[in-house]
Amino acid sequence: MLKLTGLSKSFGGLHVLQDVNFEVPKGSIYGLIGPNGAGKTTVFNLITGLLAPSGGAIDFDGQSLIGIKPHEITRRGIARTFQNIRIFKEMSLLENVVVGAHRHLKYGSLSALFALGDYRKLEKEARDRAMELLSWVRLDHKADDLADNLSYGDQRKLELARALATDPKLLLLDEPVAGMNASEKVELMGEIQNIKARGYTIFMIEHDMRFVMGLCERISVLNFGRIIAEGTPDEIRNNPQVIEAYLGRDDDDDVPPVTAEMLA
Repeated sequence: MLKLTGLSKSFGGLHVLQDVNFEVPKGSIYGLIGPNGAGKTTVFNLITGLLAPSGGAIDFDGQSLIGIKPHEITRRGIARTFQNIRIFKEMSLLENVVVGAHRHLKYGSLSALFALGDYRKLEKEARDRAMELLSWVRLDHKADDLADNLSYGDQRKLELARALATDPKLLLLDEPVAGMNASEKVELMGEIQNIKARGYTIFMIEHDMRFVMGLCERISVLNFGRIIAEGTPDEIRNNPQVIEAYLGRDDDDDVPPVTAEMLA
């Protein structure tokens, strides 16, 4: 579904990404991991059109995304969440999710101004869909609450529901469990698995190794802007280059050796 070929990004003389290649298969949960500063979020920003690549190709459903504006990329079927939560805190949960469905509300300005039939029909459909999506993340019982009153974990889930409201084919999740406690992470893991079962493809960046290893079918590892490994969770967990990238080389005989279990 998503294919990156020779993808590079430089800011002046700083090479943030160099010759990045991997594919996200349709219907999968795919992970991108790497130490801080490896370039992971830059990959997402290139895919979603927030940055222009310095070289290489990004293809989605067989079509290039190079030079396409962010809102057009959303129309093509890619949605994302962000490291820093970006919700409308002074709006209700329901209103937040309806905002995500905006691109599907194709009524004219007169219909909206005078609340004509098309407007009422499409708004009801959007609200019904928003309630359904809130139920997927188990927030429908709080639909009328202000988003600002949610716990941090629930705000993360609200952002996920709003992204789904754009009706994406591919969902990009940027550190979805950042700031969550253990029980919230377990809940979200189940909800993401349910979303995948409904036919969505999911591509995530995440630092929590237990979450990634327990959820993703395949993983790419980025270090200093280059892909150093790609494979199943077991292959990644036992890859010496990955262990070294995360935990450093063991050159001291007095220091216990790094093991794969440290990444589990």
